Amino acid sequence: MAVQASESAAASTAATPATAPPAARRDRLRFLRNGRTATGLAILGLFVLLAVAGQWLAPHDPSAMSDDVLQPPSWEHPFGTTQTGQDIFFQVLVGTRGVLVVGFVAGFFATLLSVVVGVSSGFLSGVGDEVLSALTNIFLVLPGLPLIIIVAGFLPDSGDMIIAVVISLTAWAWGARVLRAQTMSLRARDYVQAARATDESTWRITVFEILPNLTAVIASGFVGTVVFAVLSEITLAFIGVADISHWNRGTILFWAQSNQALGQGAWWWFVPAGLCIALLGTALTLINFGIDEFVNPRLRTAVRVRGGARMRVGFTPVARAPRGGAKTAREAGGARETEESTV
Repeated sequence: MAVQASESAAASTAATPATAPPAARRDRLRFLRNGRTATGLAILGLFVLLAVAGQWLAPHDPSAMSDDVLQPPSWEHPFGTTQTGQDIFFQVLVGTRGVLVVGFVAGFFATLLSVVVGVSSGFLSGVGDEVLSALTNIFLVLPGLPLIIIVAGFLPDSGDMIIAVVISLTAWAWGARVLRAQTMSLRARDYVQAARATDESTWRITVFEILPNLTAVIASGFVGTVVFAVLSEITLAFIGVADISHWNRGTILFWAQSNQALGQGAWWWFVPAGLCIALLGTALTLINFGIDEFVNPRLRTAVRVRGGARMRVGFTPVARAPRGGAKTAREAGGARETEESTV
């Protein structure tokens, strides 16, 4: 009887894979279907559209003065006017391009520097690693924003591109440190050791074996650097270090603060620009959260798996037993004890 019970158990075990549903195919569009990512990309896409078409959507010069002094929002002036009659809506549209250009240019160059220095430091060893690590540590302890203010203040022309280059030179160290740690972990993996055993060149191992596994980390660092660059550009314009003749969100806030907009009750002078800054920062932050959830399985919420398990933040997924499962387990335990006593 024991033999028959073992055979029946083996048969049921063998039949389980056949009756189990097939594994779900990996969703390649999971990143875009994430609600946070979709919302962030939609808001960012709107700002990019305004940056590209801002010159056509704002047919008048944003610096042009008129007789409509300190007018609240209306159909003629959607965001109101300043105390010199300048249209704030046109200023916001034209200033969108400068903020995005500085953010993405600075993010690109800072990410490029962090990849070159971080990956090279993590993959190499000896003197090269020590020199690059020391360079990263020096830039890591330097105060970023004060250094940007000092450098931009001494430059004769502090345009958007100059500001972007200065920001990128001071914002790459943290990303390089993260990439160095990840590269040191990857270089000990079996596939990297196998590539070395087959006499693959260093650049080929780095490009085809290391960098593809760092794509998500690099993307997250790029988005974070763009956020820092945008806020730095707005801060430089607000305190008057950057060229205030170039319109951006910080320039609008600079003139609003200089002319006591809050004291005059002209809330429309600074609220639209502040909301645009907040929306842009929110969009980039949501995209960064989406990247983190796409990379880290522990951050994926409400992901159904076979057997009724559900992945939640901070909890290990546990398959829910069907109703009557406890009774079934007790019956199975009783049957097993009966079989053992029979034997």
